[in-house]
Amino acid sequence: MKYKLCVLPGDGIGPEIVAQAERVLGKVGEVFGHEFTCETHLIGGAAIDATGGPLPEATLAAAKASDAVLLGAVGGPKWDAIDKAVRPEKGLLGIRKELGLFANLRPARLFPELAASCCLRPDIVGQGLDVVVVRELTGGAYFGQPRGEEMRGGERVAFNTMLYAESEIRRIAKVGFETARKRGKKLCSVDKANVLEVSQLWREVVVEESKNYPDVELSHMYVDNAAMQLVRAPSQFDVIVTENLFGDILSDEAAIITGSIGMLPSASLGAGGPGLYEPIHGSAPDIAGKDLANPLATILSISMMFVHSFGLTDEAAAVDKAVAEVLREGFRTGDIMGAGKTEKRVGCAEMGGLVAERIRR
Repeated sequence: MKYKLCVLPGDGIGPEIVAQAERVLGKVGEVFGHEFTCETHLIGGAAIDATGGPLPEATLAAAKASDAVLLGAVGGPKWDAIDKAVRPEKGLLGIRKELGLFANLRPARLFPELAASCCLRPDIVGQGLDVVVVRELTGGAYFGQPRGEEMRGGERVAFNTMLYAESEIRRIAKVGFETARKRGKKLCSVDKANVLEVSQLWREVVVEESKNYPDVELSHMYVDNAAMQLVRAPSQFDVIVTENLFGDILSDEAAIITGSIGMLPSASLGAGGPGLYEPIHGSAPDIAGKDLANPLATILSISMMFVHSFGLTDEAAAVDKAVAEVLREGFRTGDIMGAGKTEKRVGCAEMGGLVAERIRR
């Protein structure tokens, strides 16, 4: 099979981790007989430096013409002081919007080999941690209008609008139910319905949609309680579905309790167009260029790409097994180093090479 990828390394450690994901991609192609053509383009700060904007037209055109998009990371302090309208993060929000990527899937699974790196008590970790956060990606306070800053009563006032249409809620609820149906058949819908009208509508629509999924157990939880429960008893969750802002926060929380935010991949999906795959961590400019970054989240994002965009489940399993094998052998980047006597510290490039070497049918 032949597949065309739009590759967006971005900023900071983005180029380093993407290079290792491409390395693994190439090995998968070699072992399974596929041809992956990668076309690299600019996004974020790198695009601002080269073109004056965070999402060049050439990048957007290439993304729309691809079978899938692989992204590294965007942003950094270098661009903190520039006009808010052209910040690097605008490129990420823009490409999600332009590609219609309304559903973000963020799995948070604790590899047994990394249990010692988890910040939770051993008795909590022992109960297991395997959660998928389904986050609505193109609505809510991040995109709602009106938004802005103005003068009122002699002082600056800033405002954002959390806005959701019934159709937007229904389509992300379907993704949540479908994801739960393929896993443990438990869906927790997270909102703030005791305070927000938008959450009240959210809950009503989710309940309506649940009638189409009688095999999935639906529960509801306020976002503040969900944040607490994720660290108190994460094993109670199977799939969480929630709106954009809440999902952004909860998925990062779920990620860090697995041991390192450098281990978690994500998939952003729409209605039939190319999906976008990226690690959930940031650009980490403080370690950029030092061969210290953990490429495993980006490599695992390739695994998600195989499943959701290409339907290559055997290839995805091969990547997952290779990562698990490397961890089982004790290889670690700095962020996942524990106190184990058999652990061997490696850099970004070596970690990518180790995973690629272990790709097999």
